[in-house]
Amino acid sequence: MLTIGQKFPSFSKTAVVSLEKGKEFETITSDFLVNEDNVWTVMFWWPKDFTFVCPTEIAEFNKNFTEFRDRDARLIGASTDSEFVHAAWRRDHDDLRDLKFPMLADTSKSLAEDLGILEPTEKIAYRATFIIDPQGIIRWVSVNDLSVGRNVKEVLRVLDGLQTDELCPCNWEKGQETLTV
Repeated sequence: MLTIGQKFPSFSKTAVVSLEKGKEFETITSDFLVNEDNVWTVMFWWPKDFTFVCPTEIAEFNKNFTEFRDRDARLIGASTDSEFVHAAWRRDHDDLRDLKFPMLADTSKSLAEDLGILEPTEKIAYRATFIIDPQGIIRWVSVNDLSVGRNVKEVLRVLDGLQTDELCPCNWEKGQETLTV
C-alpha cells in the first residue's frame, strides 16, 4: 500500500459530478491534485455502491463539505464501480442526490491497485482515506476493514494538524496550542 511521503499515482478517471442531463460526467486526472493555490485533496474510497455502510460515510463527508472547503481542501469520493452505477445510485438514494464532490469511477481498478487498497478476494476497494498535499504527496492514510465506517471528524482533525505544519499532540484539535521544542 502506498503510504506517507509517496507521490500519489498518476490517473485519469471519469467521475460523476452532477445529475443534470448532459453534465453528469467529467474526467479527473492526477494533475488536478497538484496546484500552486495551496489546495489539499482528501480522496476517500468505499467498497461498493448500493450497499449499507457506504452511503452513511458519503453523506457524512457531504454534510462536512464546507468544513473541507473552508480548509482549502477538495473532496473526491471513489470506488471501483462505474460512473453509470454512481449516477444511478445518486439518483436512487436520497442522501446522495445533492453531493457537492465528484464520485470517481475506477472500473479498471488500476488506481485502487496502484494505491494497494484492493481487497484480495472480491477485488473491491477497502475503506481507504488519503490526505494529499498541494504537491501531490500523500500526507495521511487510513484504511478500515470493509464492515467499519470511518470518522469524518477525525479526517478533518488530521487535515487541520497537517496544515499547521507544527507538532500536534495527542487529541489535538484546531485552535489548541501546538508543541514547541
